[in-house]
Parts: sequence; C-alpha cells; structure tokens
Amino acid sequence: MKGLLLLFLLLLFGGQRSSACPHLCSCHGGQVDCSSRSLTSSSLPTRFPAGTTELRLHNNLLTTLPNELLEDLTSLSSVSLHGNPWVCDCGVLYLRAWLRRQPASLTSHLGVNCSSPPSLRGRLVVYLTEEEVLESCHYWYCDLALVSQVCLFVFVVVQAGLLVALIVFLKRFERLFKEGKRTREDSFTAGEGNRENDYMAIKDTSI
Repeated sequence: MKGLLLLFLLLLFGGQRSSACPHLCSCHGGQVDCSSRSLTSSSLPTRFPAGTTELRLHNNLLTTLPNELLEDLTSLSSVSLHGNPWVCDCGVLYLRAWLRRQPASLTSHLGVNCSSPPSLRGRLVVYLTEEEVLESCHYWYCDLALVSQVCLFVFVVVQAGLLVALIVFLKRFERLFKEGKRTREDSFTAGEGNRENDYMAIKDTSI
C-alpha cells in the first residue's frame, strides 16, 4: 500500500514538474519565452513543459544545446534560435541533427549561424557537412595535445632537476663521509702515536 502511494506521489509531482514553467522564462499557454535572458548553455533549463508548441530561445548566449533537450517536445511547431553565438565544433552535432530532422515549413534554422571557429563563421548550422564539423573539432584536440606535451615537458624537466639534486646530494654526502672517515683515522693514528710516546717515556724513566 505504501509503495503504491509513493508511486502515485512520484507520478503526481513528476507531472507537475514537466508542466511547470522553467525558471527565468515566461509561459502563456503553449508558448515558452526564454529569449533575451542572457542564458548560457549551462544555465539553460534542462526541461520544458510537455505541451510546449512555441519555444523562444533567441538573443541569448547559447553556444550549444544539450543532447536530447528537445526530443520530448512532440507538440513543438516553432523554435527561435537566432541571435546566439553558436560554436560549431563537436558540441554542435546535436543541434545540427535536430535542425535537419525538422520539416521545411519549420524555419528554426534561420539565423542559426556559426560564430566560431573562424573557418566556419557565418555559416548556417543546418547546412554544415559532418566532415566540416569533425574537422573543426581538430583544433580543440590540437590544443589539448599541445597542453599535454607542455605538461609532459615540465614534468620531465622537474624530474631531471630532482635527479640532478639527488646526485649532487649523494656526492656531497660521499665527500663528507670520506672526510669524516679520514679525520677519524688520523685521530686514531695520532692517539696510537701518543700512547707509544708515553710508553717510551715511562720505559726510559724506569731505566
């Protein structure tokens, strides 16, 4: 009985969340207006009301759309995405695929232009080829490879410095050890000589 009640509450509150208007947006019927809110890809709502028919996301700071963001909006008939600085690297693949699946009557692709990388600036996202998108990802991997190489070089230099310091320390320790050993031997020899002199002096006195 308690399990059924818990399941009912989950379904009830889950349904309320799916129909709630996202934070920072305004909703009127099936229209959800999130335009001109300075939204970034990280601050963009993760879900929209299931009955959304018109979604306005234009004039924000969006660079990518999270995967599967629009998949559950089956009643969607209009989406405005223009006026955002879209970055056309690997992260734009979902947006490109979603735009390509839309009917020709849905003009969501208008104004959805690349702002970077420079080689694709101004291009409509929907018309990008997969090869162009994948090629634009290479600069990111190149930067990552360069950073990795620099870090590896710094690591090797630090290790070499530590090795040199260790060698210098061992040589210094060896030198100090030899000096200490020689000093001890000299002291021992001097002590033996003094004892022998004392013995001779005592012997001469007794004679």
